[in-house]
Amino acid sequence: MDEEAWRKCSTCKNPIAHSIVFYECSVSTCNRKRLPLFFCSVECWDAHVPMMRHRDAWAIEKTSPSKSDVARETEAADAAAKKKEAPRRIVTEAATNGDVPQDVLIIASKLKSYIKARSGMNTSDGVMRALSDHVRQICNEAIRNAARDDRKTVLDRDVAKVARSGPPGG
Repeated sequence: MDEEAWRKCSTCKNPIAHSIVFYECSVSTCNRKRLPLFFCSVECWDAHVPMMRHRDAWAIEKTSPSKSDVARETEAADAAAKKKEAPRRIVTEAATNGDVPQDVLIIASKLKSYIKARSGMNTSDGVMRALSDHVRQICNEAIRNAARDDRKTVLDRDVAKVARSGPPGG
């Protein structure tokens, strides 16, 4: 595109320079952010109307931005994009020991059924709390593994690393 052009006409493809009059269509579908339509003259706008099958439309006269306005908008967009970058999360012991629920994480009926089917033995209720504590330790180590890899999602491979390296704290 020409260095001096702001945009190109959507119909004739001639350049639309900075700080001059151009035309937009009054129909909202022609002014979408991803693919806006700009016209260098009313004749070019008029040529697109039958193709787009507009029933009630008119050309809106506007002035294209100056070079300095475009530069300012670009800088502002770049600054906003940098600001949107998510800050790096660092998981610390304080974050894992705060208001974390200490509920039982094991489904008692499923575990009792498994032990009964496997061995014919009964299961004490205290086993659920002990297993839940063990699962929490495994989860904490898996969280650390995901954080080391700069991820916000704990994956099965994070848990598998814990299982390969042995039980935490033991």
